[in-house]
Amino acid sequence: MEDTPLQAFRRVCNLRVLAAVYYFCLLYATSRGLTWLGDGEPLGDTLYAINRFTRQVLLSGLSLLLMAGAAEALLAATRWQGSAALGLRAAAVLSAAIVGTLLRYAVVSMENGSPHLRPAWVAYTVTIWSAFGGVAYALLLQSWAERAQRLALHRLARERDALQAQQTEAQLSALNAQIEPHFLFNTLANVKRLYETHPERGRHMLQALIAYLRAALPGMRRQESTLADELALVRHYLAILQMRMGERLRFGIDADDALLRARLPTLVLPTLVENAIKHGLSPLPEGGRIDIQARSDGAGGLVVEVQDNGAGFGGASGGAGVGLANTRARLAALFGDAATLELAAAQPHGVVARVRLPPAALAGAPA
Repeated sequence: MEDTPLQAFRRVCNLRVLAAVYYFCLLYATSRGLTWLGDGEPLGDTLYAINRFTRQVLLSGLSLLLMAGAAEALLAATRWQGSAALGLRAAAVLSAAIVGTLLRYAVVSMENGSPHLRPAWVAYTVTIWSAFGGVAYALLLQSWAERAQRLALHRLARERDALQAQQTEAQLSALNAQIEPHFLFNTLANVKRLYETHPERGRHMLQALIAYLRAALPGMRRQESTLADELALVRHYLAILQMRMGERLRFGIDADDALLRARLPTLVLPTLVENAIKHGLSPLPEGGRIDIQARSDGAGGLVVEVQDNGAGFGGASGGAGVGLANTRARLAALFGDAATLELAAAQPHGVVARVRLPPAALAGAPA
């Protein structure tokens, strides 16, 4: 957004720049006054001369300030660029040096009559204040350019973060689209088999599945879930499978209430439980048990384990299945490298799937 002429003028003529001009003039006058101490003048006279000289050089400094402000206001109105803008700024500095010199002569004339206007003094004063003004103007423009670059970088960083958030959301949505049919079709296949062998139990299971889907489907399109929601889905899912497997499936869930608000991608736990049943318990005639545990890792993070006492890695996919691969990708999309999914052998037999979540999973949890 471009400045208006008034805004451009105020960018130059403000209290901060005015203070800088004053202190520069004071320093310049003081440095000149120190050279007068060797002339044998009393210290009081020297200090008075420095004070008077400071007022005089302030006329040159203020002239530069006002002319620069006027030049920036004109540039804001005309939108000149390049050599035209450079020429206008150079003319403003030279004009300010001349006006400041004439004002200083006028003040001296009021104090000491009408002294002779020496061309050498005029040329020296105009030259040195043109140099001062040019350097100060260049530094001011440079500071503006650096500030504009910082603001641009900050804006680009915000835009980049917004794009990354959109990319993450799109990635999670795509992964959801892959996991949902994988999860639901396997569940429906179980219902179909039970319905064909035990119609009455199949009807009961179908009713239970409908109730489960009514609760689960609204959340399946979300990129994030909570540990509480995931555990509820798992509990429904296992209850449905118990209707088919009977005593061949036993399970337990243990989670601290303080961890239930933790964030994690949707359908992570149902996918792990489904994997444990498919590869661990289903191959065994006697079935087995699944234990789900959520605990703090002692460093502010969260560890969620899905452990079965089934066939172990001899009957498992070894972590290379579609569901597990997508689960790893979803964890990475939400938490980066800070979240992991690992599989390990359980004792005395079976597999434990362990999800490690960073402290951000709990820190950003909804109240």
